[in-house]
Amino acid sequence: MFEPLRDGLRGVSARLDPDERRRITHTMREALVHARLGVEALGSAVTETAARLAAERTELETVRRRQGLAAQINDEETVAIAERFALLHEERVAMLESKQMVQQQEHEMAEREYASMAAELRALLAGVTPGQAPDAPGAEERPRRTRAEKEADADDRLAALKRRMGK
Repeated sequence: MFEPLRDGLRGVSARLDPDERRRITHTMREALVHARLGVEALGSAVTETAARLAAERTELETVRRRQGLAAQINDEETVAIAERFALLHEERVAMLESKQMVQQQEHEMAEREYASMAAELRALLAGVTPGQAPDAPGAEERPRRTRAEKEADADDRLAALKRRMGK
């Protein structure tokens, strides 16, 4: 359901420049909002099906009660009609129970996918490469350094290397 967003999360590289990374994470946040709306729509569908199922069960009980009352007064025509309607409502109840089960499974799966994608986005925003475990080597939080700091560090390492080589 959310494969395009998941692919986007995996495709973001730590080597992107900060502006590009910000643009991508902004787009991913927007996609995550749309995904959340989709999850909520699935939840609403489950709720709607549950309400329809409850109403259908009530109708089935009413038809069965009427069938019993008609049988008590020996009204065979009403019993036959009630029997037909009882079968119809039983089929609807069975169908709605199946539908509700499938919708619940779909909703639960979408919730898990959404939670996973949100966690990946949070990790990406924290500087962890997607797919890398937070406690993996290199995944610890590193302070952001400016270009000048990076260049100074590289110059220091180059000077240390030259000293070791005797130059």
